[in-house]
Amino acid sequence: MMHVQLPAATHSYLERSAESLREAILCNDVPQRYALAHVSALRATAALLAAKAQPMPAARRRQKNAWVLLTEVAPEFEEWAVFFSSGAQKRSAAEAGSRRAVSAREADDLVRDADRFLALVETSLGLTEHPAIRVA
Repeated sequence: MMHVQLPAATHSYLERSAESLREAILCNDVPQRYALAHVSALRATAALLAAKAQPMPAARRRQKNAWVLLTEVAPEFEEWAVFFSSGAQKRSAAEAGSRRAVSAREADDLVRDADRFLALVETSLGLTEHPAIRVA
């Protein structure tokens, strides 16, 4: 494997993303499973932003969510950004304890999608992607 110089924050976010994904896979609580998978995707996005975003002068800085920043920094991930952004309200409801926010199928699908997204982020950063995670 080739050694890639990336900021320490990038490596930290990637590890935290994988950790959230592992937790999601082991979680039997459907809303929590969905929320953990969504957080995994957010952390993978944070890793990419830490590696590629350029600091802006304070005068030009506006608050933007991670998904908007992702499309600006890595336009090739625009479809993923739109997809995960659309699940943010469901994640909020799931985190708030709503039992009807998401179905088991939606949670399982999001775990698989977050796994694929993390692998794509790793590859885009020049890293070897993690082994695919098996979802029951």
